[in-house]
This record gives sequence, structure tokens and C-alpha cells, in this order.
Amino acid sequence: MLLNIIDKFFEEYINFGILILNCFILIALISSFIFVRESRKRWNKITDYLGDVTKTVDSVRYGNLTKKINKLDVAGSEDLTESLNRMIETLKDREIMIDEFQRDLIKQNKILEQTVNTLSDGLLIVNDNGEIYRANSVITDWFEETGKSLYGKSIFDYICLTRKKPINLLKDEDIIIPTKRSSNFIARSVELNLEDKKERYMVIIKNITDQKDLESLKEDFVATLTHDLKVPIIAETNMIELFLNESFGPINEKQKLALENMQVSNKELLDLVQIVLDTYKIGKLTLYKENFLLKGFIEDIINEMQPIAKKTKNVLKFIHQRDILVFADKFQLKRVIKNLVQNAISYGKPKTPIEINIGEIPNYIIIKVKDHGDGISKENIDRIFNKYYSAANKFRKIGTGLGLYLALQIVKAHNGDLTVESVEGEFTEFCIKIPVNYERNTLPY
Repeated sequence: MLLNIIDKFFEEYINFGILILNCFILIALISSFIFVRESRKRWNKITDYLGDVTKTVDSVRYGNLTKKINKLDVAGSEDLTESLNRMIETLKDREIMIDEFQRDLIKQNKILEQTVNTLSDGLLIVNDNGEIYRANSVITDWFEETGKSLYGKSIFDYICLTRKKPINLLKDEDIIIPTKRSSNFIARSVELNLEDKKERYMVIIKNITDQKDLESLKEDFVATLTHDLKVPIIAETNMIELFLNESFGPINEKQKLALENMQVSNKELLDLVQIVLDTYKIGKLTLYKENFLLKGFIEDIINEMQPIAKKTKNVLKFIHQRDILVFADKFQLKRVIKNLVQNAISYGKPKTPIEINIGEIPNYIIIKVKDHGDGISKENIDRIFNKYYSAANKFRKIGTGLGLYLALQIVKAHNGDLTVESVEGEFTEFCIKIPVNYERNTLPY
């Protein structure tokens, strides 16, 4: 009986355990189903979110900056969504700025292009081989080309240099444009410093036809004018010579003095006319250099200037230690020294010595002319070599202000220099420096 009760108890307990187990399994299955369903929903959301991100990124990559990532209920996606959308907004702002910059750049480029095309000078951008990258409308007109047909071609297909030079050494060189043979042109090049470090140059071509014509007209006018002025002066000088030689009968001392004064004035006028002519010819000065000794050369100049110095009772003193051989244009150098001696007589004090000194310093032969006069003020000393500057008005004397200007140009043509040192109330000293010819320029005294 007891065993039956026990068996029955265990049977009911087992059945209850099975029931509990079945309930647990059922709950587990229901929970798994719910979890899988929720996970699938969540995975679908993540998949949709990633798909939205991919589509947005692709749109941005192809330039559509209006696309935004939609906010989804996915844990941890808020920060990423906000960062990506903010990045898109930043890109959009940058795109607007770039568009504005590009529009401004295009506008400035058009203004620059129009400005360049309105220039009267021709402009080209070329490389070191002369290959053309850009050219303005003046060039296309001169070269008889259109549009961009010049690009990539050589500049030497369109111009001829009178002296063959590399493109980077063009400094106002005369050139010929075969399509414009009746015109005159010069060209110069300027190196462009670009970030790509490639050698490029801007070539500037100027049409100087009108300038050449004007210079020719000016030279013809000056030559004609000076010739017409010289003829009556020379005729008058010759007539005075006849009177002084008593070709028309004897003259007394007063008449002789008057005629001599007229003769001096005529010579001064003739010198002034010649100076005016030489001023316009100085740019085309041709030197005929030769070797000659300075001692005898200076002595001859002193002998010529002695009669003029006697009138002011100045003494011309020649100071030298030894003779020096110089290589220069004898005629032109004589003009310079005579001009300096004449100035020393005119502006120095009467009865004072005028010193002419020759010597040598490293690489140069020097010739100095010194007077003991009123000197030159600090205000004027930097102006005395300027064209048309003259101290003659101060001393009420005839002068064009061209003498020292011409002297400086002649010395510079010798690759030398002309300088001045002066102390007011004491002295003025001019110094001519002529380069030494190393092979044959000095001889012992």
C-alpha cells in the first residue's frame, strides 16, 4: 500500500517536472522567437541606415551637397549622423566660397586680358627655347595670326634678331618682324618666377617707328639749324680776320682791341653752336682710340689755352711725375680737358694758378683740373653734370649748360668716369678716369 502511494507520488512528481520542463522550453522558444524577431528588426534598421549613408556619400562624391542622412532609431548612430551632415554642410559652404572665388578670378582674368590687349606694346610668354605660351592681340596682328594659333610655335618663326642672342638676354634689342618690314621694333625679356620652377619669360616688343622718325626729324632740324647758324658766324670771323690783317687798310689800337673782342665772342658763339649739335649726336658717338703720351698732349692743350688764361692772369701749371701712355680718342679727350680748363678760367679767381695733373691709380689713368675759385655749393654739386644746368647765369656769362654734360658722356664712352670735388670759397677739382689698357698702357718716365 505504501509502495503504491510512493510510486504514485513519484509518478505525479515526474509528470509535474515534465510539465515544468515543457513550460520552460515553451518560454525559451517564445523568448528566442521574440529575440530573433527584434534582432532582425534592429539589423534591418542598421542595414537601412548604412544604405542611407552609402547613398548620401555617393551623392556627395558626385557633387550633390543637398543630400542629408536621415536620423534613424539606431543606438550610437546619432553622433555619426550629425558629424556626416555637418561635414556635408561644411563642404557646401566651401563649394560656395570656391564658386565665388572662381567667378572673381575669371572676372579679374578677363579684365587683365582686356587690359593687356589694349596695350600698344606686344607681349608674349615664352620658355627658354622661345616656344610661345601666350600672346596679346597686338602680337597676333603684327604676326598676322589669329586666336591661339601661335601657341606652341617658336617666336623665332616670327621675328629676326639683328644680333643673335638667347631669349633671356634681350635688352631693347633691334628686331625685324618680316610681316612689318616698314616698321622698327625693339624687344626685351623679363624672367617670370613661377612656382613650377620652369624657365619662362615675358617678351615685350615695342614699335619704335614713330620714335625713330621723330629722332630723324629732330636730327635733321638740329643739323640744319646749326649749319645755318654757323655759316654767318664763320663768315663774320673771316671778315674780322681780314680787318685784323689790315687787308682793307691800317687800323689803330682801339679798333684792333674791338675786333679782337668780337673775334673772341664769335669763337664762343661758334663753340656754343657746335656744343648744341654735339649734344644731339652724343648718343651715336664713335670713338677712334689710339695710343699716345699724355705729357706732350697736355702741353699742346696748355699752349692753346694760354692766351685765354692771360686775359684773367691765371697761370696754367702742368704737374706730372712721369709720362703716361693712354689708349683713348685723342680728339674727344682733348675736348673734355679744354672744356674743364675753360671752366676753370671762367669760374676760378683771376691771378690764381690752374693746375693740370696726370697720374695713375689701380686700373685707371687720371687727369685732374683744379682751380682756386669760389667753388660749388653742396646744393649744386650733384646737378652740374645735368643737361642744360649752367652756373653761367650766376656769373652773367654765356653758357648752355651742355659742356660738362658732354664731357661726362665722352668719358663714359671710354668706360671711364668724370667726378668733381669742391669746397666753397677754396677750390674745385675735376677728375677724369680712363681705364688702363694693361698690355701697352704705361711707359717709364
